[in-house]
Amino acid sequence: MYSKTLLSVSLLVAVLSASNAVDYPVNNTAGGTAGGVRFKNEIGIGFTRDVARKATRFIWKTFRETSPGDRKGTTVVGIFIDDMDGVAYTSNDQIHFSARYIGGYTGDLKTEFAGVMYHEMTHVWQWNGNGQTPGGLIEGIADFVRLKAGYAPSHWVKPGEGERWDQGYDVTARFLDYCEGLMRGFVAELNKKMRTGYSMDHFNQLLGKSVDQLWADYKAAFPQT
Repeated sequence: MYSKTLLSVSLLVAVLSASNAVDYPVNNTAGGTAGGVRFKNEIGIGFTRDVARKATRFIWKTFRETSPGDRKGTTVVGIFIDDMDGVAYTSNDQIHFSARYIGGYTGDLKTEFAGVMYHEMTHVWQWNGNGQTPGGLIEGIADFVRLKAGYAPSHWVKPGEGERWDQGYDVTARFLDYCEGLMRGFVAELNKKMRTGYSMDHFNQLLGKSVDQLWADYKAAFPQT
């Protein structure tokens, strides 16, 4: 029992050390806008970096990537607050967050900012099947991480809602959460398989059913009134 505890502590220290080795430069390029000012006054660079570090650790834990060889070798994740439409996007290990969205948000800004950061940081670390994975699944995994981190907003669909398993975002996240209930660590194993490619048969390999059958089972488990 004691040796297992020591091992767990050692793994935690290793993950913490690795995540701290990643640099998260924050650039508020919209400082002169209302959203840029609000970012500075209500969110700040320190909070942003703290959320980025915590998100990275949570994602590695969720994906069960306990060693550097399991995950991408990214060492710098740039975070930009830009004067743009939309909410946020990630490209080439850079997260771009909309200052306009920050400026107009009326709820708990820090909570919403953190939730979006968990989603976008997932895009930095997840595997995408060398570009073969459907976009809906990519976005669904990112929202799955946000869901498991406790940042699912109230406007998300309820379990069982949606038209297709690969509809993306909250619809696919809820479906993946159902699959996770069938096999603990399912999303981690699915992400691992997508390191080198993608096939719809991944679902059958992991859960013994086609993704279409799993979707049908999921819909039946949450009948809509």
